[in-house]
Amino acid sequence: MRLIKSLLVVIIGLFLMITLFSLLIPSNVRISRAVVINNTNTTAIFQQIVPFENWKNWHPIFTADSATFNRGSKDGSFHILHRQQDIVLALKDSDSSSIHFLLKVSGANDVQNELVIHSLPAQEAVQLEWRTITHLKWYPWEKFYGIFLDQLTGASYEGALNGLKNFIEGPKGK
Repeated sequence: MRLIKSLLVVIIGLFLMITLFSLLIPSNVRISRAVVINNTNTTAIFQQIVPFENWKNWHPIFTADSATFNRGSKDGSFHILHRQQDIVLALKDSDSSSIHFLLKVSGANDVQNELVIHSLPAQEAVQLEWRTITHLKWYPWEKFYGIFLDQLTGASYEGALNGLKNFIEGPKGK
């Protein structure tokens, strides 16, 4: 009985230490990726990113054969069913140089997204930057997950940006 009590005290103490340590880790994770798209203008980029229907031309998830698309009737959101996951893109606002939207995936944290368009007139190019902010809960496993979030999701943002670059610079985009 004494051994069980000692073991229980050690486990509870370890859990409390991990929880207290996790409170020092920020609750917001920011990820940013960018790509330079040559021989184009901001209007061409904006036409590909603002209507979510056009994402099927260049975004790897949306070009998959298993993805189905539906536009939300009331809120204007865009619903995608991909690999039995419900993905919702909800447009918050947009102007001529950026688009802000919320990405909701079933069973995951909501992610605030911003696509920012920078014109590079000297190079006849456009830089497109994808910025995300993920708000994590206070749970220790969420906070430790946040440490690795850039490595886990950054490649998918790069893949999407490179897909847009290839589409715009390729024969289909011109």
